[in-house]
Parts: sequence; structure tokens; C-alpha cells
Amino acid sequence: MEKKPSSWLDFTKTIFWAIVIAVLFRSFLFEPFSIPSGSMIPTLRVGDYLFVSKYSYGYSRYSFPFGVIPIKDRVWRGEPEYGDVVVFRRPGNEGVDYIKRLVGKPGDRVQVIDSILYINGQQMPRVEYSLDPSDPAAADPAVEAYMETLPNGREYVIFERMDKPYPLSNNTKEFLVDEGHYFFMGDNRDRSNDSRMSVGNVPEKNLIGRAEFLFFSHNGNARIWELWKWPSAIRFSRIGMGIN
Repeated sequence: MEKKPSSWLDFTKTIFWAIVIAVLFRSFLFEPFSIPSGSMIPTLRVGDYLFVSKYSYGYSRYSFPFGVIPIKDRVWRGEPEYGDVVVFRRPGNEGVDYIKRLVGKPGDRVQVIDSILYINGQQMPRVEYSLDPSDPAAADPAVEAYMETLPNGREYVIFERMDKPYPLSNNTKEFLVDEGHYFFMGDNRDRSNDSRMSVGNVPEKNLIGRAEFLFFSHNGNARIWELWKWPSAIRFSRIGMGIN
């Protein structure tokens, strides 16, 4: 039996509205992102998939696919806080998404001295942190973990490496965070290209949103067609985990 023309029309309408709803959801509410590098270890790992809330900081042109809406700065603006894990477009190369932790707000002076973070001349407290023995990094003698605290009391774990592949990032000049800009660093301090190096201060309009929670995670040991490997490749304990 042939389908009636109205059936094809109904099907087309359904697909159209499904796409419209998906675009609106992605633009105004939550957008999915994946983690391609280890710059945010231990908070985020390669193979993590997360949702970013688009409404947390308001909306800019980069909130929308292909930057199609020509918003000059931001509308319905929300204030980012110290310690937020933020997805943003890299300044000067806005086709690239970065995810880092916010450590400097407009007007702040940020510096790293002997691997210690200073904000406005004040040393940020940190204490040694014992990794879970099941954490792969626990077996690496070059890794040292610390619990760091920011001015608003936000705490999170960072990694330092004894081999320090980027020595210049461990002793920096004092950076002044410009008005309308923010300063970001990775939690994997010696394996992160961030505001200490080529990224610099990030304009507020480049912020996409705040990382909220993981909806999937895998260790990369199974290809998409290797279904028999997926049970051991999926990191079930990380699914649904909130991002601190």
C-alpha cells in the first residue's frame, strides 16, 4: 500500500519540529561536550561527556550554532564565580572550544610562584590530597595531588607533576585580568595550555556555559563496533556525576 501524501507531510513536519526543538534545547538550555585532552584531570578525564548549562551566564553570539545571532556582548547576563568549570571559545581562534577552571575575575591580579597560585597578592591555600588507590594517577610517582581553595571557599583537586613539562607556567609574571574578561587554568596544572600561556584573558562574550554533570564516560578501550568490550570500557561510576 502506498503512503498517502499527507503521511509524508506529517513525517516531514515531525522531523522539522524535532530539529527545531533540539536546536532550541542546545542553544538555550544544555549543550553536550566531550573531553578530548587531559588538561582538566582529575576533575575531567578523556572520554567524559558532559552537559553545559547555557543559561548560567546569559547568552552571546557563541551560544548559538555558527554564531548566527549577532549579539554584541551578552544578554540576560549571569556572573561567573571562582572555581566554575567553564566552556569557552579560545580568543583569536573562536572555532575552538576550551574547558578550564575560572580562577581570575575582572580587576584581579593573578600569578603563579613556585607552582602556587596567588590572587591579588594572596596565596591560595592548598593541602596535600590522597588519591583513591583505584585512580590510575595514584600509581604515577611523578604526580602530586592537592586540594586548592579559592577566595569564595570553592575547593577542588589539582595535579602537579614532578617532571613539570611546562616550567614557565609554574613561575609566571603577574597577570592583570581586564574588565569584561576572565582568567582560566586547568586542574592538571603542568599539562594545560591556559591563560598563563597562549590563551590569555578570555572575553566574557566568549563564554559558552558552565559544566554541570557527566552523562557518559568511557576509557577509550572499545571501538564503537566492539560491543563485547563496552561493559568494561564504560566508566559507570562517573555517569551522572556533578562537576565541582
